[in-house]
Amino acid sequence: MITTAGVARFRAVLADTLGWAFDDKDAGQLAQVLLRRADATGLERGEYLARLAAGDWEPELGMLAEELTINETYFFRHGEQFRVLADVALPERVRARSAQRVLRLLSVGCSSGEEAYTLAIVARQVQPDPDWIVSVLGVDASLAVLRRAQTARYSAWSLRETPDAVRERWFHPHDGQYEVDARIRAAVRFLRHNVAGDDEDLWRPGQYDVVFCRNLLMYLTPEARDTLIRRMTGALSPGGYLFLGHTDSLGSDPDGLEPQQSRHTFFYRRQSGHPAPATPPRIAPPRPAPAAAQPAPRRHVDGPYERAMRLLREERFAEALTVVEAGPAGRVVPRELLLHSVLLAQSGRLEDAEIVCRRLLDVDGLYADAHHQLAVCLEGGAAVDVAVGHYRLAAHLDPDFAMPRLRLGLLARRRGERERAADELGRAQVLLKYEREDRIAMFGGGFGRVALTALCRAEGAPR
Repeated sequence: MITTAGVARFRAVLADTLGWAFDDKDAGQLAQVLLRRADATGLERGEYLARLAAGDWEPELGMLAEELTINETYFFRHGEQFRVLADVALPERVRARSAQRVLRLLSVGCSSGEEAYTLAIVARQVQPDPDWIVSVLGVDASLAVLRRAQTARYSAWSLRETPDAVRERWFHPHDGQYEVDARIRAAVRFLRHNVAGDDEDLWRPGQYDVVFCRNLLMYLTPEARDTLIRRMTGALSPGGYLFLGHTDSLGSDPDGLEPQQSRHTFFYRRQSGHPAPATPPRIAPPRPAPAAAQPAPRRHVDGPYERAMRLLREERFAEALTVVEAGPAGRVVPRELLLHSVLLAQSGRLEDAEIVCRRLLDVDGLYADAHHQLAVCLEGGAAVDVAVGHYRLAAHLDPDFAMPRLRLGLLARRRGERERAADELGRAQVLLKYEREDRIAMFGGGFGRVALTALCRAEGAPR
């Protein structure tokens, strides 16, 4: 028998650990869940609540997330939002990302993965060229639903709103179910995340073009809800888009967001030039006083190049460019000129980037990285054939350089040269294991070694 006090304590613990809110009408359901989970763990009710309240019981929190949320979903659910995504949001983000050729999307509360895979399908259909990189991250508190998502196999009922053409192109029959195409699976990864907790990498400022968070806010306490909205807003690139469930509203003037309406649905756009909403500082626990005063350690002072590289990795391109351009005029340091060109290209200034890169090649005509960067500029300016020559030269000058092999493979795939594409991408996949971190940061479009390797594997596969 669960007392009213026991249910009230369970509600309080769920609010603290998961950020979830429940009404009085949910008391019966909560009592049943508390009974089942306490019995399943072999603990008395009070012991179970104490163990849960103590924190650091992630497996059990995942089980509670599975029991207490409605996980019924399907592909292309609320299709009007995906039409806006395809016709309005992604075309604008493609223009904004033209120098990087990358699109990043986030599904918060992704459940069994249908929404995340739908985002990847729509993005793949909108991307202007096959060599664009599409990355979708799905996060959920439940390991059970994430395991189902990773299998990428669904019943016909899950595809009930999927257009026939999409079903034929991106799904394959498998043992009475439908399996998501390998190219879409390669673009999607899943992560267990409890929205009541923080994750600096997940919520890194300005990294996502689109965030979907549907049918989750209604479960959260006001504090957890406000924190999640603030994090999602800050993680959107300026001009990025936020889609919420139909029952969720942020009002007419949400901090940092502009309400939008199209195709009979509402959504939000991150205001360009608007600072991310302020996040309350985390207070570190007090440290014990030292037994005796010690001399302060000497701090390492970063130079402009190191600061700019750090900003580049955080995709704060404008700030990184300011740091580089504030350096001494006329300074000729190859790695600094290379970084300057990369940042100019990331900012969409391809002509300026090409000028800097050619200046660098005047200094060192055998600099493989400079030839690769020049090819990036030329490819972005539609001089693809000339770009191919510089990619090949970069690969010749440094046979261990993975990035030109990757670009050559993607270009070959785009031209329909399947054998050449498979060869180049296969070489790139091997070389990426040993590629230098600074090269991945400069030329990887914001993606790491693992994501680039997955791209090689997916694009190099026969079709």
